Amino acid sequence: MQSRFKGKVAFVTGGGSGIGAATAQRLAQEGANVIICGRRQAPIEEVVANIREQGFTAHAMQVDVSNEQAFVQALEQTAHQFGGLDILVNNAMAFSYGSIEDMSTEDWHSNFSTSVDGTFWGTRTAIKLMKKKGGAIVNLASICGELGTPMMSGYSAAKAAVINFSRAAAAEGAGNNIRVNVVVPAIVETPATAGMLADETALKNTNRLIPMGRVGRSDELASAIAFLASDDASYITGACLPVDGGRSAVLITAMD
Repeated sequence: MQSRFKGKVAFVTGGGSGIGAATAQRLAQEGANVIICGRRQAPIEEVVANIREQGFTAHAMQVDVSNEQAFVQALEQTAHQFGGLDILVNNAMAFSYGSIEDMSTEDWHSNFSTSVDGTFWGTRTAIKLMKKKGGAIVNLASICGELGTPMMSGYSAAKAAVINFSRAAAAEGAGNNIRVNVVVPAIVETPATAGMLADETALKNTNRLIPMGRVGRSDELASAIAFLASDDASYITGACLPVDGGRSAVLITAMD
């Protein structure tokens, strides 16, 4: 394993499971001091314990990123305690499922409080903290933010907002060597998709929609995030990297 992040401080939101947990582990394995945040203490403590058992460095911080004051304070505390902030991964998300016709205004707004507001608060704070020596911000979007997805209009709109917000943030941060990029997954094996993927028919139909013939793994997303956070991507900013097995590259017109 490389040591691309030796001496770096990284903050990962939504780090208690799935892509966030895999990313925290990958960054730690490559030398970063990783702060893992999440709404529930038990899952993030479990991820931290797993990382420490492997001989790497990680800390748990219970934070709801939809709470502006708490999230900003967590990032500022991280920078103060560990001597700065080099990497921010805005991975936390929340969504509601249902038709536009039946969606309440409250449900609509619930898609934005974590994915959009949290990403904005995190990015704004990170830019202030990274101004002196630069840094990397990686925001997580979704294929739903690029392609219309029935029954997920709020989530789709929120993730589309993340994509274009990140482009604007990249343009503003570039002068201070702050890179902002987006990773765009499709279906990934995570606790959030476990119920759907447990159904054999649903899994088979999902796999058939993906040119590579299978859903993604959290560690594969973590690899892409780690690349964009590293100096290997030193001249990449404002990019949206699809990590989806080719799903967004094809037009599915029919299924057997």
